[in-house]
Amino acid sequence: MLNNLRNIGIIAHIDAGKTTTTERILYYTGKTHKVGETHNGQSVMDYLPYEKERGITITSAATTCYWKNCQINIIDTPGHVDFTAEVERSLRVLDGAVAIFCAKGGVESQSETVWRQADRYQVPRIAYINKMDSTGADFFRVVGQIQKVLGANPLILTLPVGTGEGFIGIIDLLKMKYFVWTGQIGAKIVEQDIPAAQQELANTYRLQLLETLAETDEELLELYCSNEPIPEALLLRVIRTNTIEGNLVPVLCGSSYKNIGVQPLLDAAVNYLPSPLEVPAMKAMNLDGDSVTITSDSDQDLTALIFKIITDRHAGKLAFVRVYSGRLESGSYVWNASAERKERIGRLLKMHANHREEATAIEAGDIAAIIGLKDVATGTTLCSEEHPVLLESIEFPEPVIQIALSPLARADQGRIAEALAKLADEDPTFKVSVNAETSETIISGMGELHLEVITERLRREFQVEAHLGRPQVAYKETITRQADGECKFVKQTGGRGQFAHVKLAVEPADDFEFINRIVGGAIPREYISAVEAGVREALEEGPVKGYPVVNVKVTLLDGAFHEVDSSELAFKAASKLAMKDALNRAKPQLMEPIMKLEITTPDEFTGSIISNISSKRGRLESMETNHHTQVIRGLVPLAELFGYSTAIRSLSQGKAAFSMQFSHYEKSNVHNIHAS
Repeated sequence: MLNNLRNIGIIAHIDAGKTTTTERILYYTGKTHKVGETHNGQSVMDYLPYEKERGITITSAATTCYWKNCQINIIDTPGHVDFTAEVERSLRVLDGAVAIFCAKGGVESQSETVWRQADRYQVPRIAYINKMDSTGADFFRVVGQIQKVLGANPLILTLPVGTGEGFIGIIDLLKMKYFVWTGQIGAKIVEQDIPAAQQELANTYRLQLLETLAETDEELLELYCSNEPIPEALLLRVIRTNTIEGNLVPVLCGSSYKNIGVQPLLDAAVNYLPSPLEVPAMKAMNLDGDSVTITSDSDQDLTALIFKIITDRHAGKLAFVRVYSGRLESGSYVWNASAERKERIGRLLKMHANHREEATAIEAGDIAAIIGLKDVATGTTLCSEEHPVLLESIEFPEPVIQIALSPLARADQGRIAEALAKLADEDPTFKVSVNAETSETIISGMGELHLEVITERLRREFQVEAHLGRPQVAYKETITRQADGECKFVKQTGGRGQFAHVKLAVEPADDFEFINRIVGGAIPREYISAVEAGVREALEEGPVKGYPVVNVKVTLLDGAFHEVDSSELAFKAASKLAMKDALNRAKPQLMEPIMKLEITTPDEFTGSIISNISSKRGRLESMETNHHTQVIRGLVPLAELFGYSTAIRSLSQGKAAFSMQFSHYEKSNVHNIHAS
């Protein structure tokens, strides 16, 4: 029953406790019989060797469990900024999410990033403030940050009793009861009366809860104003409606590591997060370009989206799929709308991290993996051949760092190219190119850790040893003023010649835009696409240092053609040369990636760290005091942050921690940059 299905993701900043929470969920739902811990490399969800060694999630892992007659499909996502694409593609296919916050760290940089990603896909969320047993934990400070920094409307459903080492249980504001956890790994919950010391606080927040909900529901408002008892079922219904509509974010607390608060979190996922029937219908386009609505119904035509690709040494290509409507059967044929070809479904697998369970069919609302598809990538739409539709694909950020890579053994050149192609097929934020001047292979990604993991996978999974060059920044170029460009391309040979005349203008813009202003047939319509192709090719290599050119509006103004000698090739060449002429006149400038830097440091090192940020061409954004530590936030060019972990350790005697994530591209005044 679709009503009893929940597709949810676990999202958070690194080290907030996502995987630890997921491991408890699997244990309490009976999926596993032993709790896996990230700190000793025994977690079920972090199953890759490089995840176990680092103690962090690198690739999103899917699993299924059951709670209170509900099937819960869970995707545990990474918290490190270098692997933000895993969060992006997971949120694209999920119906709800649990956002986890560290009770000490609060809303951190990646917390904000994943929250904005969930906003973009309008994914309903519940918030879980974890690590209430940490020294410096502050539940109400984090709730305030959720409201102030994330712009959400938090609805407190549970209160902590004690903090730090003294954290012993929670108060449920719906039941107005106090819960403590006992037994092996917190499997037993004891319900008690609220302690006298916490009664006033509980009453205050219960009243706040009722007032907030009464504003959104007439039936509840009437009972509240009449001072009559309010049934718990009514409260649950109103909270659910507001959560699904995005008006409120239920907030719970606990300590997953100490086995406190996870079962109420499971209850909240079932009670408040939507089933596939309760989320807005998916939109797709048919062959005529018209929008069509996809309803979550197994009896409708098939519509499904490939959201993740994995290369498996034994099984080949594994394609993770979310079925929105219809039914997928093992051995059947489907239409690949993205590649416009027929595909055969080989085997269907229900995934539990790296363990697989064969399935004969999957239906609307399900998430599973397919073996046997050939021409698919992340964002591919599968549908019925009789009624082809195309779902909106998934957008990913561009890489910001690149490194030259070469195999240690010349004989491995072919193998390394094949391995890199498979890895690029898996990861849309990982790019591979060849430098035309040096013939070096250049790999590009989201950060040093991202590329480090790629090279580790080359060694472990593909048995190819590679040498890495120095990290380089993925710069871009842009223009700063309007300019014209013109080219008359004339080439005479013994027979038929080549002729094309193109005049165009360029100007700064927010994105690439091509406008055709040709009137009177100065350039025939069949050559316009060749002109645009030449323009796009010219933008691949800018005039300053050879980096891609972005944020340019190109207007085709005039031109001429020859009835015999003109061709698409001639117009493409002419527009490319005219474009290069215009770019050189438009005062081109380099753009560099700017990173959002967040540093947590003891008070005594604040001055030296701020001074260091300034020396790196950085700008201070904000500072916040939190229990004798300072949280410093700033914007710093990526070029200045290579090896920053060593610098920050030196500045703070190893006591400061930092995280960074890509913010935006900005015009750069640095001149000593060499094209890779």
